[in-house]
Amino acid sequence: MNELPRRSAKRTAKLVSLPLGMAGRGAIGIGKRVGGRPAEAVAAEFQARTAEQLFAVLGELKGGAMKVGQAMSVMEAALPEEWAAPYRATLTKLQEAAPPLPPEQVHAVLAAELGPRWRTAKFESFDDIPSAAASIGQVHRAVWRDGRDVAVKIQYPGAREALLSDINQLSRVARLATSFIPGLDIKPIMAELRARVSEELDYFMEAEHQRVFSDAFRGDPDFAIPEVVHATPAVLVNEWLAGVPLSRIIAEGDQETRNAAAQLYLEFLLAGPTRAGQLHADPHPGNFRITPDGRLGILDFGAVNRLPGGLPLALGRLLTLALAGEADALVAGLRQEGFIRESVKVDADELLSYLMMFIEPLTYETYRFDRAWLRSITLRMNDIRRPEWAVGMKFNLPPEYLLIHRVWLGGIGVLCQIGAELAPREALSRYLPEFDLSAIPPGR
Repeated sequence: MNELPRRSAKRTAKLVSLPLGMAGRGAIGIGKRVGGRPAEAVAAEFQARTAEQLFAVLGELKGGAMKVGQAMSVMEAALPEEWAAPYRATLTKLQEAAPPLPPEQVHAVLAAELGPRWRTAKFESFDDIPSAAASIGQVHRAVWRDGRDVAVKIQYPGAREALLSDINQLSRVARLATSFIPGLDIKPIMAELRARVSEELDYFMEAEHQRVFSDAFRGDPDFAIPEVVHATPAVLVNEWLAGVPLSRIIAEGDQETRNAAAQLYLEFLLAGPTRAGQLHADPHPGNFRITPDGRLGILDFGAVNRLPGGLPLALGRLLTLALAGEADALVAGLRQEGFIRESVKVDADELLSYLMMFIEPLTYETYRFDRAWLRSITLRMNDIRRPEWAVGMKFNLPPEYLLIHRVWLGGIGVLCQIGAELAPREALSRYLPEFDLSAIPPGR
């Protein structure tokens, strides 16, 4: 594979190949059915080939296109089973195993970042076969010059141009959304997204984020964060973190293992802002693993939301008002935080009913997150015949909540993939300021 496609037209053409490929295979499938092949066999072949094309195209493009694929892998739990099942394994591969760069390009990056004698000057050994490949970089296992086992993350040549090109394309599409989502102010959201994406491309900054997390969680009995060994703008060297990927626990783990992994996953996402003043903002399963000693290992700190005061106090207050059924006060609080623009009229009771879909798990001491629950919400949100659809169109996303929203949606998607029974209300009461369980009426 050559350097990543950077030009907007070339990347757009490859993305267009996805629906065109699906249409072509659909036409072939119709022909095979006319020729007498069973509909089930044709459908299975169609879905398998489409899934492989999805992996190949998004994996080759990497950048923002692949991040969309990774987001799809996180949220596949929201899709109907007949849609999601053929693509589940393919989308999961995008979390950890995208098509890699050839060794000669890897060596060129290492020579530019670490010097021409990088192999002998920096490492005792270096494995040319990557252990993982993702949206903007791939990881190789190596032994550092002091004997430590390390993971070497190498940014793809052209990743910056590719990712920013994809964000520009997304901005053009997103602007169209304002014509049919009256409550949404898209410009500040896209500006915030561009700023956060630019940070993800700077491995120096990622190293700083990771050092803050590792300092805050060093020696923790529940969480393991590898130490940074060396960093340049395009190469990041960390101590190697052994463990079972969360994606494998989702696929193969027993219920006890799933419950334990999910509880740790939820608590880490909540604990980060309190203990490190930062929110890990890339919650897909490829960034998490269970270590041999039973801790949750966390990787990839490129996407981080700096929250020196912890999670916003308004979140706890708004959740408390919703669970207490205080509809009018909830609307006032949402307006104050910018979730509802002043020009948008809403019915307080309808809005409360809408939000209760999402926070239903918090009405129970323990709750089993599963695909069926998430699919039911997705269907209700996207059915234009239901009042929930119209209410959803009235919400705005303040830019300062962009990454929090990303983590909230992605985290729920992962919990539903895991299918675990948790105590989410208890976890929130420990880590979310001003979330007041005592104000919630009994039975809620």
